[in-house]
This record gives sequence, structure tokens and C-alpha cells, in this order.
Amino acid sequence: MSSAKRTDTRPAAPHAADSHDMIRVHGARENNLKDVSIEIPKRRLTVFTGVSGSGKSSLVFNTIAAESQRLINETYSAFVQGFMPTLARPEVDVLDGLTTAIIVDQQRMGADPRSTVGTATDANAMLRILFSRLGDPHIGPPSAYSFNTASVRASGAITVERGNKKAVKATYERTGGMCTNCEGRGKVSDIDLSQLYDDSKSLSEGAFTIPGWKSDSQWTVQVYAQSGFVDPRKPIREYTEKELRDFLYGEPVKVKVNGVNLTYEGLIPKIQKSFLSKDKESMQPHIRAFVERAVTFTTCPECDGTRLSEGARSSRIGKISIADACAMEIRDLAEWVRGLDEPSVAPLLTALRDTLDSFVEIGLGYLSLDRPAGTLSGGEAQRVKMIRHLGSSLTDTTYVFDEPTIGLHPHDIQRMNDLLLRLRDKGNTVLVVEHKPEAIAIADHVVDLGPGAGTAGGTVCFEGTVEDLRSAGTVTGRHLDDRSSLKETVRKPTGALEIRGANTHNLQDVDVDIPLGVLCVVTGVAGSGKSSLIHGSVPAGADVVSVDQSPIKGSRRSNPATYTGLLDPIRKAFAKANGVKPALFSANSEGACPTCNGAGVIYTDLAMMAGVASPCEDCEGKRFQPSVLEYRFGGRDISEVLAMSVAQAEEFFGAGEARTPAAHKILQRLADVGLGYLTLGQPLTTLSGGERQRLKLATHMGEKGGVYVLDEPTTGLHLADVEQLLGLLDRLVDAGKSVIVIEHHQAVMAHADWIIDLGPGAGHDGGRIVFEGTPADLVADRSTLTGEHLAAYVGA
Repeated sequence: MSSAKRTDTRPAAPHAADSHDMIRVHGARENNLKDVSIEIPKRRLTVFTGVSGSGKSSLVFNTIAAESQRLINETYSAFVQGFMPTLARPEVDVLDGLTTAIIVDQQRMGADPRSTVGTATDANAMLRILFSRLGDPHIGPPSAYSFNTASVRASGAITVERGNKKAVKATYERTGGMCTNCEGRGKVSDIDLSQLYDDSKSLSEGAFTIPGWKSDSQWTVQVYAQSGFVDPRKPIREYTEKELRDFLYGEPVKVKVNGVNLTYEGLIPKIQKSFLSKDKESMQPHIRAFVERAVTFTTCPECDGTRLSEGARSSRIGKISIADACAMEIRDLAEWVRGLDEPSVAPLLTALRDTLDSFVEIGLGYLSLDRPAGTLSGGEAQRVKMIRHLGSSLTDTTYVFDEPTIGLHPHDIQRMNDLLLRLRDKGNTVLVVEHKPEAIAIADHVVDLGPGAGTAGGTVCFEGTVEDLRSAGTVTGRHLDDRSSLKETVRKPTGALEIRGANTHNLQDVDVDIPLGVLCVVTGVAGSGKSSLIHGSVPAGADVVSVDQSPIKGSRRSNPATYTGLLDPIRKAFAKANGVKPALFSANSEGACPTCNGAGVIYTDLAMMAGVASPCEDCEGKRFQPSVLEYRFGGRDISEVLAMSVAQAEEFFGAGEARTPAAHKILQRLADVGLGYLTLGQPLTTLSGGERQRLKLATHMGEKGGVYVLDEPTTGLHLADVEQLLGLLDRLVDAGKSVIVIEHHQAVMAHADWIIDLGPGAGHDGGRIVFEGTPADLVADRSTLTGEHLAAYVGA
């Protein structure tokens, strides 16, 4: 074997292909970006920082990642593009050097009751194949083990439209694994009839207790009273069996009420269509409270919550059925799969082992495959999405992460950092939007946006290394090494909320007294049982205000004014001052511009091309009819008021002729949570994750309650914003409220009056109280993982 010798010792000229080592962005103007131009190094880890609302997501997700996805979609034929989401080109002059972008964001996984951790990944599909090959007794193909597939049997004549048409007898059969009682949901709903009506009264006496159904003149009530199926003067408890059946379950039929043809339908299906088919989050508070009272969900008695048919549960590998496998913690399931030795399915076992090991490696070994996807926190959902990329052989791609450390205990952040560095070391470009100092510290390159939020942001304040950022003088640079100190004195509790024998999920008969009248932080590693303890044991009664991580709902027609209820007092003030109806001052009602229907823009659908949105020429984007804008209040029309920032509106409605106490109170709450820069009419779809979280907090602060339960309120908040949040929590406690915070952020822990630490591990290794006491005692004790990290944080 010989090799050619190179005699020319001059250095070879760099190859042209090696010159594309930067992603170049010039003139980016998405949302609040102000002609941003930037060069991002490829095959490096770049972290984007800045206060919440400074433009990080606009640059990373809405510009770089969006254009990469749009260009990839354009490589497909027009026919295929017709089935794909249409993406508009971002507002940017030049985007150069892009590679394929893989987006791993915080979007919560579908809350469909049929979606589980197993179905959202490939794990369930592989398990079904495994049981269809090795299960004893053999009951059928993989679909026979799927709770989303119903068994179907059919036979009859079919006509084949080919040549001489001929009727052919055919039979069709498909074996599915769905439980027929709960239809694969694992739970059955039951409606509490006592919450719908008072059976001691007749319909004419106002028997209905459903919100909005109490008036005798209400059309829905009249349909039942004049249907002829029941006697409106007879108490409901005296109905015959037939009358009660017609009243509760009657099929839809046409009836005449006061000379008008209307549809009569049984009360149960009517309630299901009117209330239960709608999203609870979008309901008014009193309607939501009614639904929560009237509808109870219980475990399906036939499948015992496994969602599977009897046949699927009877088939086993060894002593384990597919229901048992899905109920195991994933780390235990991985061990069971590792113990299977069957050469006939060796490739399948290898792939399944790799997937399950990825769960464990990323810190989700405490989950089970039957865990409903909608119950995962934002951080857990993001890590589940990461799983399919961990073992990927792809290189030279761009991975885009949105705060991957959300929901992670300081102990788990190091593991996440290692994964991000591993993706980079395989030759990928990793772009991370992040606030945590521990995650910023590992960056090769930092881009700091700001200097403020909203219109005060949208510019690049700093580019360079982490060391240079520390001395840069930007908001992030100044706060990067901030460390909260422990309180010298803590508040004394005024009482206690007793929890006894808590056993929700992985809790192991926990007994704990949560102090009231103080700031109490509940902490512990991810999966240790914090949310199970608080949300599962603190009764959501009239005195408890719970602000969880569920995303706020809202279309492009929704804005901070409509979401917080601020628009109601503003409309009434305008109507009273001008002697007209309040509905005129709503862009979603009578005052809307007829050309754009109050949207402010005209949307033109271009099929497989991205749709075009152009400002409405008639209202010039103001959303209202010209006649409505003639009405003024305090010298401003309604469109000018909606264009104000929260800070401007707080001043406007706080004094002078425009003084409106109801509106001023809501605006004060928005300013308290640090949203003074938001404009009242800004669409909710343009808000960042941190802004949405604080908007939700401001809305709930208006509710009357003595106990506030906050689930990770620092989500999406910059280090500087956390200080403002701590001030807000202090004001709540000083006003006589009790504040319970589920949190991992050490600044919040150090600021607490009392800490409850769960652990010591996750899943079945957790679920116990490992510490109760003051932060100073926890630091001095250092007996738990939280204690060790908090001690390091405060420099003790």
C-alpha cells in the first residue's frame, strides 16, 4: 500500500465553501426590532439575553428560524406546500448563511385528553409493535394495543367503479385497543344534576340554577316550559319516568314557542354543547366556576384508567401488560426493556432502549408514558421535544431553544448545559434565548438586546464573550453577577394551612403545615412533587387565587385592554360622556370598521403562498368607524386611548376630566408587574412569554383572595425583572395576603420567609418533605440539594 507524497509545502488557499461561517442578519424589523444588523458565528453556542420584551424572540424565532423554515418549505412542490403552514417572509433586508433550523420551543403540548407522553414521542408506537410480536396471547396487529383505535367490523356489498360495475361482497375488520366505555380517555365525565336545577321547584318557579337561565322570559327556559314534553307547573322531582327522560335526554325536535319555531333538546346534551365543548380558559369566571361544580371526572371503572380494552390488557410479555409498561416510571421501563433478549425484534428493542434512555438522560426518567401531555409543565414539554434530537446524526443544523432551563432546579441546569454543549460539539449552531446566569455562562457568543422592553428595546446593546458582557454596562451585564442576600429578619406566620396525608401522584402521605401571612417558597428538583402538593392539596376555593403556567388564550383581536377587562370601564366612560351605547367603542362589536371588521388590516389569502396583511384604507388601521372616532373623552378618541402605553393611560385615567377609578385600578396592577411600556391595543399574539405571564398575574391580582398560589412566576423574566417581582410579592404579603410560590430561582428562595423543600429525588424517589424552615436554616443545614445550591448562590 502506498500513498502519494505532497511536495508543495505552501499553505493551501482556504476553500470557498469554508467562508460561510456566519449567519448574517441585516435590517431586521420584526415586531419591535429597529433595523437590527448582526453576525452570528456558526457551529458555536450563542445565547440571546435582554429584559422580557426586548426583542429576543422576534430576532431568533420570528426572523432567523422563521425564514429558515420558509425557505425549506419552498423547496417542495406547490401541491405539497398546499398542505403545509404558510409562512410570510420576515421583515428583514438580508438573511445570509442560514442552515436548516430545528425549533424546540416552550409551546405547551396538546391538551387533548388522548395525547400522552408516549404518543407524543415514538415510545408508544414502538411498545405497540413489541407487544404485537411478543405478547401472549397474541390479539392482533399494533393497532390492537392502541387506545386511540376503536375496533371496527363491517360487511356488505360494495360496487367497484371499474370496467363493468359489479357489486362485490366484502367484509372489513380492524382490531383496536380502545376501551369502549371511556373511548380511550381513561376518565368518564358525570354531570351533577343538582347543580343544574332545584328539583323541588317547577320550571315556572325558576327551577334552573344554570348561569343565565334563571329568567322566565329567557328563550332557552321557554323552550323547555312550552315544549309540551313536561308540565311547567309541576316540581321536577314529581316528573314521571318518561317526562324525566324527555327532559334530560330528549332528541332534538322542532317546537313552537310564542309563535317562533325553535329546537327542543334534552338538558344533558344541551349543557354538553353549550358549556362542555368550549375551552374552560376562555369562559367568564362565573361560567367556569359553574362547569367545575357541575362536571365531575372519575376514573373509568372498566379499564381502571388505562384507556385500553380488556383484550389489550390481557396480552403480556412475561407478567407485564402494555398498560403496566406505560404506567411504570420511564427509568424502570428502560431497565425492563434492557432485560428482554429476543433476537427477532433486536432492532426494535435497541431503538426503544435508546429513546427511553434519552428520557432518563434529559432528566425526565420520573415521568410515565401514560402521563397526559397537557399536564406537563412548559419546561417538561420542551425537554420531551428535545428527546428526538439527542441521538440525531444530523450536523451543521441550527438548533433554536427558548429558555431550556425553565422549570429546572439548579441541580438539573448543569445537565441541560451539557446537552446543549454536546449538540454544539457535533458541529451544530445552537441559538438559545435565556435569562439564567448559569446558562449564559456557557455561551461562546452573547447577544444582548434592549436597552428596555417594547418600544424602548429592539436594538443590539452588546455582542461578544461572557467576560466582556460583565463589563459592558448593559442591564444584563450589570445584573449578571447579582446575588440576593438572605433576609436578616423573616415575617412571623399568622396561621397555618394544614395538609394531611397528601398522596396525589408521587406524594407519600405528606403531612405539612404551610404558614400563612408570609412569603412561603415550595421548592425541590423537577418531578419531586411540588405542584402535586400545592395544586392537589390547597383547595381552590373562594379565598385562593391560583396563577399557574397554563398559557393565556387570545387571538390577534385580543389585547391587554380586552384580556384584563380594562376595556369595560373605558367603554362605559366614553358612552356616558357622549350619551351613546358602550358597544360603539368595541372594535369587536358595533363600532368596528365595516371594511376590515375591526381587525385594522385586510388579510388576503393566497392559497399555498403566505397571506398578505395590508392596513385597512378606510380606517387607516384604527379599527373603528369614522363616526365613532368623533366621540371624545378627556380630549381623546377611543383609538388614541388604545394607542397609549399603560404608563400614559395610568396618568390619563388617574386625574383630570378623564378620571376613571375602575380603569386606573387595573392600570396600576399592570404597572406593578412591570408592564408600563405595553400599549393597551397591542395584540396578545405579539407578546413574549414573560409578558404573558405577568399579564396573567396582573389580572389575577384583581381577584379577592387571601391566599395567592404562584407557579414559577419568574418564567421568562430577566434578572432585572426578578427584583421587581420580589417587590410585588412583598407588597402582597404586607397587604395581609399569604403568598405560596412554587419556584426554583435562588433569588426568590433567598427572599422567602419560609421554605418547604421536597425530594430528595424525582418520581418515586421524591414525594417527601426533606426540609422545612427559614432560608438561613436551609443554608446552614445544607442537608439537601437545594440547600447546597442556595448556599453556593448566597456565598455562604
